[in-house]
Amino acid sequence: MKHKIILAAILGLALFLRVYRTQDFLGFWYDQGRDAKVIWDFIHNGKFFLVGPVTGISGIFRGPWYYWLITPAYWLGNGNPVWPAVFLSSTTVLAAFLVCHLTTKIAGSRAGLLAVFITAISYPLMHASRWLSNPTPMFLINMLLVYFLFKVIDGKKWAWIGVGFLFGQSMQFGSATEIFILPAIIIFLAFNRSLFPGFKIFLLSLSAIFLSFAPQILFDIRHQGIISQNLLKFFVADKSFQLSFLDTLIVRLPFYLQTFGSKLFPSSLLPAYIFLPLCGLSLFRKFSNHFQLLLVLFFTPLVGMLFFHGNEGNVYDYYFTGFYLVFVIIFSVLAIRLNRLVLVSFLAVFLYQNISQTFALLSRPFPGYISLSPILQAVDWVYTDAKDRAFNTDAYVPPIIPHAYDYVFLWRGTTWYRRFPDTGLVTRLYTIVEPDDEHPQLRYTWLVRQSFFSSVEEEHQIGPLLVQRRFRHKFE
Repeated sequence: MKHKIILAAILGLALFLRVYRTQDFLGFWYDQGRDAKVIWDFIHNGKFFLVGPVTGISGIFRGPWYYWLITPAYWLGNGNPVWPAVFLSSTTVLAAFLVCHLTTKIAGSRAGLLAVFITAISYPLMHASRWLSNPTPMFLINMLLVYFLFKVIDGKKWAWIGVGFLFGQSMQFGSATEIFILPAIIIFLAFNRSLFPGFKIFLLSLSAIFLSFAPQILFDIRHQGIISQNLLKFFVADKSFQLSFLDTLIVRLPFYLQTFGSKLFPSSLLPAYIFLPLCGLSLFRKFSNHFQLLLVLFFTPLVGMLFFHGNEGNVYDYYFTGFYLVFVIIFSVLAIRLNRLVLVSFLAVFLYQNISQTFALLSRPFPGYISLSPILQAVDWVYTDAKDRAFNTDAYVPPIIPHAYDYVFLWRGTTWYRRFPDTGLVTRLYTIVEPDDEHPQLRYTWLVRQSFFSSVEEEHQIGPLLVQRRFRHKFE
């Protein structure tokens, strides 16, 4: 009972940290606006879709599962992005519960509580859990995948069907390092041949994988093989994976340390050079098949990505979202075997770094990046100031295309103000300008262009946004 009470308290804290002031800290940018517009068209105009967000590789789309997943939340929230954001954050809390369950199965309840505590308190994991984007469900998907793999190890061959479906889903939401899940499973099976599924279960598992890819396959057939052609180009013509990896080894090893070490020590990696090697000493002890599976599942993508040269060689932290919690489980299983003084020292450093960073973020009036709150305030000010007069809008955003503002004007205009910006040019013009520290000249050029055909009548600073009412004096 004590264990359950502590677990419930930790999960409650995890939920609070992930949904507190969601609107204020919800990054609503190019991708979020684009996705919201697609879902809006589906809900309000019946415009169906067979693919989801584009991957980082041109012409290669994910499946529609992410859009399908968050559509009910958008519908229930009447278009409010806070609803799907809270929903996705809640799935990461369920993933934290599975972290505790899986770690407890390997190393007992103390290790389970340590793992879920790290998951709940870690500032980078909390921050990633607030992201309204397709990688966020990977926290839960990969933990469910591990859960079903554990069931396979326990003799439940039917669990292969769940493994097949979840592997397919991981490719829909992540589609980066998730490709190495299949090789990891094959490697593990090579040393545990008794776990092979029977022929019937094997076919059902393949069918579950096919189900995940079916919408993309249908889309590809209907669009003259656009996805398959780009996949072929990516893997063959562009030689995205090459046997030569020594040139990437020197770059990737520090990147791996930063990616996973920062989930424990976000403000300084120095403690990682102490605690990670100490935990590594425990690897020489004997562990169950469950833990050996986690090791293979974790290290296979790390090794595999050493051969990756595609996407101009760019590899980003979020590519490994699905493996963050696998790392936490492995670390917790090893850390719980350390000397008590060492473990207490780790917890002290961990708490200091993560709590200070979390408090510094959540106590701010604005998070330091463009979030939904100032966007919503700016759009509401425009609608209120315009009243019943005709008006146009324009917005400067660093990625150029202002999907986020287009969506918020559409959403608020439909659900609250019952009107929209005019499509034809009129004299009243409202501009919303984001800061652009990386390309200040582009921002300046955009403002100069506005001054050629309009003059500022009134302006307000709303958080990081500059909102202006302008009089348009030229219409060419």
